Amino acid sequence: MGEIELIAHRARELALAGEWGAAAAGLVELAVANRGLWNPPGAGLLDELRELPERSRAALADALVARYRAEEAGPVLVLVCAIAHGLPGDRLAVERRERLAELGRRQTYWYLERQEYLAEAELAAGRALEPAVVAVFRRTALDAYRYPSLAELDRKLVEPVLNVGEEWAEQALREAGGSAEWQALLRHAMTATASRPSGKWEQRAREVVEPLGAERVRAAVVGWLALVGRRSFELERREYEADVNSAFDPCNANALRGLTWLLALLPAHQDSVRALGRLVEASLKKAAGIGPRNPRVANAAVATLARLDGAPALAELARLATKVTYKGTLKLLDAALESRAVALGLSREEIEELAVPAYGLTEVGRAEVRLGEVTGVLEVQGTKAVLGWRNPAGKEVRTVPAAVRRDHAEELKELKTAVKDIEKMLSAQSDRLDRQFVADRSWPYAAWRERYLDHPLVGTLARRLLWTVDGTAVGFAAGELRTLADDPVHEGAEVRLWHPVGNEPAQVVAWRDWLERHGITQPFKQAHREVYLLTDAERATGSYSNRFAAHVLRQHQFNSLAAIRGWRNKLRLMVDDWAPPATRGLPHWGLRAEYWIQGEGEEFGEDTTDSGSYLRLTTDQVRFYPIDAPENSASCYGGEYRMRLPDGAEPVRPVPIAEVPPLVLSEVLRDVDLFVGVASIGNDPTWQDGGPRGRFQEYWTSYGFGELTEGAETRRALLERLVPRLAIADRCTLEGRFLQVKGERHTYKIHLGSGNILRTPNDQYLCIVPSATPVSPQAGYLPFEGDRMLAVILSKAMLLADDLRITDPTILSQL
Repeated sequence: MGEIELIAHRARELALAGEWGAAAAGLVELAVANRGLWNPPGAGLLDELRELPERSRAALADALVARYRAEEAGPVLVLVCAIAHGLPGDRLAVERRERLAELGRRQTYWYLERQEYLAEAELAAGRALEPAVVAVFRRTALDAYRYPSLAELDRKLVEPVLNVGEEWAEQALREAGGSAEWQALLRHAMTATASRPSGKWEQRAREVVEPLGAERVRAAVVGWLALVGRRSFELERREYEADVNSAFDPCNANALRGLTWLLALLPAHQDSVRALGRLVEASLKKAAGIGPRNPRVANAAVATLARLDGAPALAELARLATKVTYKGTLKLLDAALESRAVALGLSREEIEELAVPAYGLTEVGRAEVRLGEVTGVLEVQGTKAVLGWRNPAGKEVRTVPAAVRRDHAEELKELKTAVKDIEKMLSAQSDRLDRQFVADRSWPYAAWRERYLDHPLVGTLARRLLWTVDGTAVGFAAGELRTLADDPVHEGAEVRLWHPVGNEPAQVVAWRDWLERHGITQPFKQAHREVYLLTDAERATGSYSNRFAAHVLRQHQFNSLAAIRGWRNKLRLMVDDWAPPATRGLPHWGLRAEYWIQGEGEEFGEDTTDSGSYLRLTTDQVRFYPIDAPENSASCYGGEYRMRLPDGAEPVRPVPIAEVPPLVLSEVLRDVDLFVGVASIGNDPTWQDGGPRGRFQEYWTSYGFGELTEGAETRRALLERLVPRLAIADRCTLEGRFLQVKGERHTYKIHLGSGNILRTPNDQYLCIVPSATPVSPQAGYLPFEGDRMLAVILSKAMLLADDLRITDPTILSQL
């Protein structure tokens, strides 16, 4: 018999013998020894003591009260409340309320603590529990295997309808007030526990909506959904606990799903579509230790969008399909778009093109709106939508005129909403266009002009890209399509997106000059796009590329990047399991690209998150297989990839890398270069010590100051053009892999791949951690958007060129 068992046995014997003081001491000793948990044998003893005669229980409860000490508050309070149930008197009432108030700041409690006895005692005394405390008991009771006493308590906690702590829920409770109709609607929303609404659920939903009015309910629900993701107060986050303050309340999540289902039954409205789109993104936002906050809520919102008729809902589905990376939700989005395409007799790609709204723009990138005597001007400028104003005299004014605020508040609100919608859709369409290279699509000239070049929104992107019309490369300048020689092109048959692969280097450079001459900044790299040609080493290996092997990447950053670029990947856990490589399907080419990776490290905690996923990966080969070939996999602990096949089946050989179409090879390797360039620990200045026990010192140094990749070489070529235009041009020179900057204190070398810095004398390392959103200094014309590392390098150069004015103590201590 163990120590806990002996203590429990003695306490039981003393209680049965009526020695209440000694029994109370034994029970407190048992509770403290077991850290306040009532698992066997303590649980059985507690249940047995609750069955004693009332007189015996009263004596034992009073003996426990006499032994109460603050440091043993939790265990003693549970004991007193458990044993004194149904007895007259209100023992330790003040202490019990204080304990419950503390409990109200937690997400849940471990059910073996048996805190529900405190709640039962409070209710028996005629006092309602605070809403925050109710929320804790509800969340704890969600798991089916909890004690029956907890489930019984949960059934009693009917008020408030929603759990407090989330702004949207508290706003809904305030607006519902004491109205029986609104309360009925919220209670019905809470019953949305199935994967989809049944006919019976929807019938009841219509019944609760009718007395309130459909439009009134729609407006209220949209307002509530706008607040999802915000907390009204913070919960205590315990050690090793997930980020509970970023998570959705699991009880309220059912209500959120029910409210989204309701919107499918209410009048269609642009505001409903916007609210559902925001809800999808908020629900899939990741929280530490949890992952996506609540995919089931996101899926419910997507299902409702799929049921709504009209162009706005279709546009939102198409936008989300370019942004969502969570596989389950993305599958629903794909299915919804495919369903619409089939219904309209169009391809999925055509649906995505036709779904893009104009958002009130009346010409490419521009709209003018008269509001009384004032004119509002909505313009797309690069990645931003800008709202400007002209007074009755036609003069531009910086702020919103008072007359507009006073007399046209609703129109002003719509214009501001359009600005946000345009910026979201611009980002989505830029990502979609960037993925068209591998899709290798072509368009009839007339359809292309309508959907791309002359579309009020997409035209702002399409007119900054290069295309081919019947095989002739063209760009848009001075109001027309033009060739490299600036000859206008007015018609054609077939249009394709231009790619540098297959073009002579001289022609690529000529198009770069053309873009600069016309002052065109491309929405992403096209004329300056990196090209990855087959190397002699890859010809020698035959079936794979080692170009991006032997790197150390931050796993979670790699996983996010891979999803954004259309790759499938499974997070590696330090468990006995198998995982496939990161893969990208290339259906147009009948191929599947694989990037072989494995978890790095052996120490749980040092090399993993609290949940067991590896913090870092090491990289290996890039391979290509037929798209329908069986999947390779390897142990999560590391080791050789193997194709797991049925007995007797022969493995499918990889496609010889020389047979991969050059455009496909280039685009896949460009993705992998991006993964390494962004997620490598080598470009993180805080890893100068080599990380845990200095294990990565050699890798960090070799990567952080080593040879340039194709992406960094492109950056170098651009800097050759940009540096002469900088205000600090006389202090800067390009030397091999570095931008050299002459300051007053030292001369500095900034690596063009990693952004890491060496300074004189002796190439000492200088650690400057860039801001999350570095701003490029004014360098005049930039040929493309989106190179964050270029912004980092230029901002560091400007800082170091004037190093006498540096005030940051962290940097000064290194100079």
